[in-house]
Amino acid sequence: MTTTRKRTEAEEITPHPTIEPQGRITRNPGMPLDMDWVRQARVNRSAVERRAASIPTRRTVKKEWQAAWLLRAITCLDLTTLMGDDTPGNVLRLCAKARRPVRQELLDAMGVGGKGGMNLRVGAVCVYHNLVPVAVEALRGSGIPVAAVSTGFPAGQNPFEQKLQEIDASVKAGAAEVDIVISRAHVLTGNWSALYDEVRAFRAACGDAHMKTILATHELATLRNVGMASLVCMMAGADFIKTSTGKEPVNATLPVGVVMTRAIREYFERTGYKVGFKPAGGIRTAKQSLDWLILMKEELGNDWLNNSLFRIGASSVLSDIERQLSYFVTGHYAAAHYNPMV
Repeated sequence: MTTTRKRTEAEEITPHPTIEPQGRITRNPGMPLDMDWVRQARVNRSAVERRAASIPTRRTVKKEWQAAWLLRAITCLDLTTLMGDDTPGNVLRLCAKARRPVRQELLDAMGVGGKGGMNLRVGAVCVYHNLVPVAVEALRGSGIPVAAVSTGFPAGQNPFEQKLQEIDASVKAGAAEVDIVISRAHVLTGNWSALYDEVRAFRAACGDAHMKTILATHELATLRNVGMASLVCMMAGADFIKTSTGKEPVNATLPVGVVMTRAIREYFERTGYKVGFKPAGGIRTAKQSLDWLILMKEELGNDWLNNSLFRIGASSVLSDIERQLSYFVTGHYAAAHYNPMV
């Protein structure tokens, strides 16, 4: 008797994700703060850590399936530069890379050149507010949105009115997405109504611009706080919840990802609204990007495997992804100068 090998769950992503149209998502309108729901949040830390530890070891994706997953990861990248020495020049180079994230000869060799290859682009370019106009102009006509960090990023210690003014200025400058930071003190002191009111006001200031709410999870003390803050921010109307600023000593980790994605799933099951998720900071290798994609697939399902609902906040990871794709095509790793970021 002959048998055919059953595909693993990891292989079920289409091998040509770049030509798949982005789905239209009904925006999360938020809801009144439900403290009974928030207080019910519980996290079994040891169970979460065991679950997170299993993600890099239980699934392996090889050959053409790995290449397909890596192409999908590229479409979910928020290419980011948030350094003190940022200049218009390096933002322009980052935007050029966002338009063409992988060398054309590699796309042609994988059969996703031509029209499909032309559609391969990142999810967004994320910069400080003062460089939003530079990025907007560089990306004009590409369909790639510009995201601006705001509300006193990264510490979030600016006066509240100033935070609202920052959001307004970024939106007026052309930012289609705004990555806001919450006041961690509201979480650490258990002032959930203040957190809700703050994020609700930020959402109103964003208008049509999508709001990604940065929790800065390393600074929230406990995984339960992470889960509770995730729920409150979604109730306040967050379009995405995001792990980190990238400036904390510890940024995106898989245990935090498990807690946050399960909060997203619970919110969807109760309200019917899908909220996006963005891990950011510390994701530097192609293998790590696959780990996060696997987490999304297993915890939230295929609906979240696109840049409408999933982003990876990183830049250096793109160089390693391109390096792995080069190995898939040629059998050799390309020298670093073939995969420059900026």
